[in-house]
Amino acid sequence: MLIKKLRLQRGWSQEQLAELSGLSSRTVQRIERGENASLETLKSLASVFEVDVSDLTDHFMIQDQEEPAMQDDTKLTYDEAKAMEEVKEIKGFYMHLGIYILLVPFLIALNLLTSPVYHWFWWPILGMTFGLLAHGVSLFVNSSVFGANWEKKQIEKRLGRKL
Repeated sequence: MLIKKLRLQRGWSQEQLAELSGLSSRTVQRIERGENASLETLKSLASVFEVDVSDLTDHFMIQDQEEPAMQDDTKLTYDEAKAMEEVKEIKGFYMHLGIYILLVPFLIALNLLTSPVYHWFWWPILGMTFGLLAHGVSLFVNSSVFGANWEKKQIEKRLGRKL
């Protein structure tokens, strides 16, 4: 996550970082997902980000523990991690929407070309529509019934704590 944070602070894409560091885009993607990196790779990235290589090596050596030993300006805060997760979820919804937009006309065309008498395309479209609506509602509608406060109360209840 540190590499991703440093990259985003500079407004670079993964491809730009790969080009600047002499690494492959695939390597940058793997490192941002938290996979191990060689010392040479970390040296290349440290050079590009103009940070000490020990900052990166410390992060990767302590990565499995709770708190990496990093400077405060390079740590991901809770808000940053939460915002990154929300963006990932929204991206997932837009991917779902894109597939829906591409698949609906395809199903209609396939149905009308193969058996124009019976319009079976309504059934898969109905199912996909409900799935897309459920995905959108879960993502964009803040439900007070099962929202964050409800979750917090349930967790505290199961842990035996009083609110």
